[in-house]
Amino acid sequence: MKYILQNLCCLLLFAAGTCRAQTTGHTFRSGGIDRTYHLHLPEGLPAGAPLVIVLHGYGGQARPESFGMNEVADRHGFAVCYPQGERDGRGKTCWNVGYPFQADMAVDDVRFLTELIRHLAKEHRLSRRNVFCTGMSNGGDMCYLLASRCPEVYAALGPVAGFMSVEILRSDRNPRPIPLFEIHGTEDRTTRWEGDLGNEGGWGAYVSVPTAVGYWAAKNKCLAEQVDTLPSRPGGLQVIAHRYTDGTDGNEVWLYETVGGKHSWKETGVDTGEELWKFFSKYVR
Repeated sequence: MKYILQNLCCLLLFAAGTCRAQTTGHTFRSGGIDRTYHLHLPEGLPAGAPLVIVLHGYGGQARPESFGMNEVADRHGFAVCYPQGERDGRGKTCWNVGYPFQADMAVDDVRFLTELIRHLAKEHRLSRRNVFCTGMSNGGDMCYLLASRCPEVYAALGPVAGFMSVEILRSDRNPRPIPLFEIHGTEDRTTRWEGDLGNEGGWGAYVSVPTAVGYWAAKNKCLAEQVDTLPSRPGGLQVIAHRYTDGTDGNEVWLYETVGGKHSWKETGVDTGEELWKFFSKYVR
């Protein structure tokens, strides 16, 4: 109740124009490497507020303006962190998810994100329970790795245009289920909707998007499925929402199928940030 009242006060101040949020750059040492990140804290954010981690794509940068999540955070009252990935052997910034060409990459990004979350919670008095992670493309692939390696760290995950590799699926031994929400275009030629079991794209073999989402729905023991066509935005793409519900501890697994959508965070047929928070907020405890 205290968090709700404090958050309401902040939202009222923001609406009145007196609430100024800030986004700052920082350095954090993990695994013997100085890592960088941007942190966005809405003005007046109460202690124990949720934290959302946003991961960029392959070759990308931790630029808050690329995602539009700061505005969502200001409206709903949570912190947002944008970590920066390290460079691989190709010289590209990335998250180490086990692509074939990352075989010699020693960076442990699972550990880095876990340590960063612990640091942020302590430094800014953020919630350790209400931590969420989303990511675009390679960042989305990282969400699937986190789901299998350390689901206890996160309350829910939201990959966008991501894939689940065959290696992650076959090596997953963690019994803990976690809510998951994938947004994906059916005409995505970078991360194919139908998967790439033959590794034609060079990213390693991965299963189709419906197979990946179905795996997590089964792991969460979801007993029901609901399929709806969302109202189209003016000039936007059609989105078919697949929602798997009645899972363990009330967990749900969602898939937004953007018909004709390509490899994109912004052109998904929905307000990506708002829809992600709509899902994440179901698991704020």
